[in-house]
Amino acid sequence: RIQILFEVFTMAEHRVPLQDLPELPLTKQIVRKKVWDFIETNNLANFPRPVYNRIPNFRGAAKAGSKIVNLEEFKSAKTIKVNPDKPQEEVRFQVLAHGKMLLVPTPRLRKGLFNKLVNNENFPNHHLKKLASRQGIDNHSVPIPLDTKLDIDLVVIGSVAVDRLGHRIGKGEGFADLEFALANECHQNAVSDKTVVITTVHECQVFEELPERLFTPHDVPVDIIVTPSEIIRVASRLPKPKGILWNMLTVEKMKQVKLLQPIRNKHQRLGLDVALKQD
Repeated sequence: RIQILFEVFTMAEHRVPLQDLPELPLTKQIVRKKVWDFIETNNLANFPRPVYNRIPNFRGAAKAGSKIVNLEEFKSAKTIKVNPDKPQEEVRFQVLAHGKMLLVPTPRLRKGLFNKLVNNENFPNHHLKKLASRQGIDNHSVPIPLDTKLDIDLVVIGSVAVDRLGHRIGKGEGFADLEFALANECHQNAVSDKTVVITTVHECQVFEELPERLFTPHDVPVDIIVTPSEIIRVASRLPKPKGILWNMLTVEKMKQVKLLQPIRNKHQRLGLDVALKQD
């Protein structure tokens, strides 16, 4: 029997024990459901609600996001990629407020990989907050051609659950993992194994340890976990995806993400195994 017991700080900063996760077979979806249930039951999220099938917009997200600016990795970064979800809105604002280039994924990766937002005109904070919002991303971000050279210094992603070893579970669609893999293939290798990955989450989303068997080389791990009350640095960083693992992708995902096919064709010409996952 594998039992994973973790504790959570409430907003009053009292430790609340959470019951054990169930016996094997434990799955990512069971972990997601456990976290979503706990957040909803304890009213630990802001709009949008309910949090099911989302990256939760946890209470304290802005506080966690503002703490990232104190990290040396943030201070030295010039180009930062941040996911477009609501709980990371403060992170996007801070990137723009500090005069750095903000990259966001092209919506659903339909027409490219990254869009950019830059504060070239020293906009006032209220304007930057609008730019950092989902509406600002949709209306003002500019697509970056795939042949443009990019060096991404820092990646900030949302999570449903993480553990202190660096394992991450997203909402289940696989886009954050795919974006990282594609960034390794496109924009002249925009990321690498050395690229630092940060997540901002509520304390209740942090597990001590999740079973290793839940994770594959396709999954993007995190190096730093930032909560409203704590900054956790992973002691031994886990390896990051080094490219696209075709056997983890379905025909349906290939149809959703059009830019995958040209890369697959290129890999096939190079004699690489491009067999897709069987549904």
